[in-house]
Amino acid sequence: MSTLELKNELHQIIDNSDTNLVEGFYAIITAYIEKSKNSQMIAESEEDIKSGRIHNQDEVRKIIESWKE
Repeated sequence: MSTLELKNELHQIIDNSDTNLVEGFYAIITAYIEKSKNSQMIAESEEDIKSGRIHNQDEVRKIIESWKE
């Protein structure tokens, strides 16, 4: 089944469903999206660590102080 066919079928399912199914589907999808975002952030953070793009607490304080100037 193509992506377009899947989308159309999902629209039909949602359009013909009761509130409980729609709310459950929404919860599943939003949880999946949040997990994907978190996974991406973790991967980026790990890459920053490997590449040495990190700051210790003192450096962070100095950076924040420079914003106030």
